[in-house]
Amino acid sequence: MNSMGIFKRLLGGVAGERPEQRRQAPSGTRMLVVDDSPTICAVLGRMLEQDGYAVKRAADGERALELAKAELPELIFLDIVLPGINGFAVLRALRHDPLTAHIPIVMISGNQQATEQFYVQRYGADDFMKKPFGRAEVMASIDALVRAGRMPARDVAFERITAQSLPQDALGVVAGLAT
Repeated sequence: MNSMGIFKRLLGGVAGERPEQRRQAPSGTRMLVVDDSPTICAVLGRMLEQDGYAVKRAADGERALELAKAELPELIFLDIVLPGINGFAVLRALRHDPLTAHIPIVMISGNQQATEQFYVQRYGADDFMKKPFGRAEVMASIDALVRAGRMPARDVAFERITAQSLPQDALGVVAGLAT
């Protein structure tokens, strides 16, 4: 894929698809992005923040486990190939801990061998995204988790009404009550 194609995938969606057809999790939903690439952490984190999600980032498996247990994110994007503890080991640890076993996890990787291993060994991840991925793939993954009942759905009408009728400083309080 040429550089323009990658750029379009990062910023755009799938041709013919209307964004309002996709379901999103509520604004403020806590998400954890785990990847040793600062670029992936920055780009994926920014995509999620633009949609109103609260994002934490980790560059390795050890930090991912610490943050997952301390913050209890509502969704984790987890790279397979990480320094130290790899993504599969992190996934197993999260699934075996009663505190984190319920958290939806989307595995991500650009490594073909890791991708094949994921499909063969499927350790309990909820979804998989192959790098490079774009905004459409990220939103499709969240949409699938919402539709499957693994995450709550965003009430867009409620958010629109509160954004129009409440002073800006009260929005944070209302958003906290809605979750």
